[in-house]
Amino acid sequence: MSLLIIFSILIFLISLGTMLQVFWGSLQMKHLGKTSTGTCNQPPLVSIVVPACNEETTLEPALRLLLQQDYPNLEIIVIDDRSTDTTFDLLTNLRQEFPEILLERVKELPVGWLGKNHALYLGAKKARGEILLFTDADIMMKQTTLSRSVAYFVDENLDHLSLIFRNLAPGRLLNAMVVDALGGLFLLLRPWNVRKKNNKAFIGVGAFNMIRSEAYWKFGGHASFKMHPIDDIMLGKKIKQQGLTQDCLQGGDFVQVRWYESISEMIRGLMKNIFALYSYRTDYVAGAVVGILMLTIVPVWGIFTTMGTVRILFCATVLCRFAVFICNARGMKVPSTLFLWSLVTPYLTIYIIIKAVWTTLRNQGIDWRGTHYSLKELKKEEPLFTLFPGSKRNRAASSKEQP
Repeated sequence: MSLLIIFSILIFLISLGTMLQVFWGSLQMKHLGKTSTGTCNQPPLVSIVVPACNEETTLEPALRLLLQQDYPNLEIIVIDDRSTDTTFDLLTNLRQEFPEILLERVKELPVGWLGKNHALYLGAKKARGEILLFTDADIMMKQTTLSRSVAYFVDENLDHLSLIFRNLAPGRLLNAMVVDALGGLFLLLRPWNVRKKNNKAFIGVGAFNMIRSEAYWKFGGHASFKMHPIDDIMLGKKIKQQGLTQDCLQGGDFVQVRWYESISEMIRGLMKNIFALYSYRTDYVAGAVVGILMLTIVPVWGIFTTMGTVRILFCATVLCRFAVFICNARGMKVPSTLFLWSLVTPYLTIYIIIKAVWTTLRNQGIDWRGTHYSLKELKKEEPLFTLFPGSKRNRAASSKEQP
């Protein structure tokens, strides 16, 4: 048996396994729309914390939808994080109409903090609620989102609940990129397993991270990962490390966002996160790029450059990828007819990864919303994922967690 046949069999088996895992996972995940709105006699106070940095175009519509929630016991805390546009003026005017909005303005970022992490932490410190909800300043929520989520949260005795959002971005290629990016991330995070206490899977979603206040302060909140760019998922990791209860639901009919407006905006937006996803390790990055090449690009070219059994196996591999894309697209409420764009997206994905890593190394850090964050300081944070638990760096990160 030739090496090429062995290679094509291996690639097909990996793709088949991925497809089956995605299909099984999609069947396991619950939908928020199938939960009740709840009828608690004494509904717990929910504190919604919204960080805002230069959000003049999206903040007001998002806040008005939060104010229209049918949940009877909530407070809304908005943290203006050093905005240089009209965000603070907009908030000041909005408070005249809705004085119940609590507003805090950050004029200077403390040393050792990422802006968003600090804003969320500051909001949590001001919150009075038994339950905290961290969300973004551009999220559109359906009127029953909070009541349904709290009812499920309380009935299931959860410490943390995330909702998968629906992306409203325009453009076929952009939507295909979002499906590919989120689909790959979900395969890595396995949200269908986070509910299992004996499973190491964890997740957090910036659009909707609901957490019990007592659980949040148990691990020190965002102060325990001050400089981590992927704050939403780190929150989920900390919850799982504490042995607390976690769940994730499909919430695309209730939580929606125009994640990015264009491919170029998506590339800029991912610049701060990509290298952190790979723990700032170039060997992890190299492995990821090779994996993407082998699983998504080589099989397509193999269809046109090989014959016989190898060609059939490459065709089957590509069909598995199409099936995974369609499954993810349906889950994200995106037209499944975009699957042909998945032939193009791997090239863009590799470009984004390489550009993000090169830019971070060249600048020795990341630049985000007018602030430079040193790579040296970023590397001190606990890695999001640990492939080699026994490494020196990971032992050091683990020792920091001990009380």
